[in-house]
Amino acid sequence: MVFIKLGFCLVLGLALSACSGGAAPKSASSDPPPGKGKGFDHDPFPSTYRPYPAVPTAIVGATVYDGEGGRIANGTVVLADGKVTGVGGSELAVPAGAKVIDAKGKWVTPGIIDVHSHLGDYPSPAVKSHQDGNEMTNPVTAQVWAEHSVWPQDPGFSRALVNGGVTTLQILPGSANLFGGRSVTLKNVSSRTMQGMKFPGAPYGLKMACGENPKRVYGDKGREPSTRMGNIAVDRQTWMKAVEYKRKWDKYEQEGGTAPDRDAAMDTLMGVLNGEILVHNHCYRADEMALVIDMAKEFGYRVTAFHHAVEAYKIADLLKAAGVCSAVWADWYGFKMESYDGIPENLGILEKTGACVMIHSDDQNGIQRLNQEVAKGLASARRAGIEIRDATAWRWLAINPARALGIADRTGSLKPGKMADVVLWNGDPFSVYTRPEKVWIDGALLYDAFDPRLRPVSDFELGQPGEGDVK
Repeated sequence: MVFIKLGFCLVLGLALSACSGGAAPKSASSDPPPGKGKGFDHDPFPSTYRPYPAVPTAIVGATVYDGEGGRIANGTVVLADGKVTGVGGSELAVPAGAKVIDAKGKWVTPGIIDVHSHLGDYPSPAVKSHQDGNEMTNPVTAQVWAEHSVWPQDPGFSRALVNGGVTTLQILPGSANLFGGRSVTLKNVSSRTMQGMKFPGAPYGLKMACGENPKRVYGDKGREPSTRMGNIAVDRQTWMKAVEYKRKWDKYEQEGGTAPDRDAAMDTLMGVLNGEILVHNHCYRADEMALVIDMAKEFGYRVTAFHHAVEAYKIADLLKAAGVCSAVWADWYGFKMESYDGIPENLGILEKTGACVMIHSDDQNGIQRLNQEVAKGLASARRAGIEIRDATAWRWLAINPARALGIADRTGSLKPGKMADVVLWNGDPFSVYTRPEKVWIDGALLYDAFDPRLRPVSDFELGQPGEGDVK
């Protein structure tokens, strides 16, 4: 059993109401859409996420970044029924009965969305028995799903919430394989099960990888691929099989008859070709990104985002034209040859060009300071003469990753009707001295720096000896 420390209660997952005066969790704001197509269930592991209980809340007097580039001084943000119901200046009326939080001198933003995380699949503590993110048995493992490795008790989830203000994150397989498998998008809440964290209705992703990792992993085993041309060759051969697989299923759906034989890997790739599953491609070098864009055109799919993308600045115009986002670090590069030509102005150049860009972590520690990583990217851009407003840069943490995950209609900005995923910061969020003071997910206050009852702790950590306790 997984117990969650919430308030002074130890709350069993089926009895979350115990700490809320008996109020039961609300039903999900939107149920997952039914799987498309005939013949088999496209969503066999549906979300069971239900928001925690919430109370109407008004945050007043703060500087507000709305996540889409807007800034409001002395602003007011109103949350009710799990949604943002109002955003405006001091003139915005506070509903009767709402809990009022005086946020003068503080900042309010949408919750941070990390488009590239391995929490749960590569959890803490980092011991071999917990390392479940890479299925390094074949360069094509599109049949595996990252969610089937997610360990909900990973202490990294609460660290990301409490220290980083991260409310939503995509968990990806690793990058050992050309086709690494499906990703899953999670709400950053405590739950006994992965499905209790699963973002309702979020599309799956497919993790693909370019470059050094696949050719090293399989070249060292004396197997294909062992070169970059081998990478592309295996990619293309696999997509050819997927196109034929889709043709058979399309014919079956149109004409009936005997259903084609199922193939779990091809199911995923057919989902990409049908537009149900989004491609997230690990790729560092500009020339390889350009090749992948052409390969996507050849087989009729679209790359949603290149991850890491340290050379994206070289082809910003091509990325913009293709509608491909770049998920990047602020200054993490040079640690292997394909990452050698990174520059700290990458974020700024992509933004100036009008391309879609965002920050990402790929790290259990980096996810706790993504706001600071954006601050570094801003500083580098400004030193290069690229002026970007602070409020504009918050898009790199909010609406842009929401778009890359296919959930921008529901979260990623402080707009009426969207999920109330909100962070109150105790100062300028681009300062190294600033920390989250309060974090709401779907309007439920899940972290309060001044209330020890609202500091989520996983069952794994409960009862563990602290520093100095071990004799």
